[in-house]
Amino acid sequence: MLEEIFGEKNDLVKKALTHPSYTSENELSFLENYERLEFFGDSVLKLFTSKLLYEKYPSSPEGELSKIRSILVSDAILAKVATKIGLDEELILGPAEEKQGGRKRESNLACSMEAVFGAYYLSGKAEKIENFIKEYLIIYSEEVEKHFARYNAKDILQQYTQGIDKTLPVYKTIGTKGPAHKPVFEVEVEWRGEVIARAEGKTKKEAQQNCAYEACKKFGVVED
Repeated sequence: MLEEIFGEKNDLVKKALTHPSYTSENELSFLENYERLEFFGDSVLKLFTSKLLYEKYPSSPEGELSKIRSILVSDAILAKVATKIGLDEELILGPAEEKQGGRKRESNLACSMEAVFGAYYLSGKAEKIENFIKEYLIIYSEEVEKHFARYNAKDILQQYTQGIDKTLPVYKTIGTKGPAHKPVFEVEVEWRGEVIARAEGKTKKEAQQNCAYEACKKFGVVED
């Protein structure tokens, strides 16, 4: 699907799809995996996301735009977009990473997605990247606005606890269930030495966010 959206896959795009585990296990140079392109693509992503949000919300202050952007460019959202376009099936992984479910790992998908933006930008596809971000990423902005507390629960909980006694909540992964390629993580959050909430998620980050949201509801910091 990448070719349908952006055009032909050149060598840069192939690197953008290559996980570090593949280059490591095949004794190839790190220049052959997505890490450098990810570094560049992160800036490309933020540039176009910022431009599109600036245009979409002409009356919103900088702080609000920054909060929405931080969620839109998060691993969770990028991984959703990557999966939607079938990028997970195009990743080039080392055997060990493949066995450990790396093809569906949120961080892998997000990193490769950023690298793809970097690769196609360097290939002269800036306009197609902007159109893609507008169609596949900016559409989440309204959902983020509507359910901001759920997406930003960890920050909200941290601000709440620090406002009381300057201490931070502590998250612990207490278990996993399901198959290795599709695990469900169980997380609990402690504050002042007590467990204040438990929740599950498809990734540790998602489970922590869900956990924080439950804690925020418990303390009345957000509306259910």
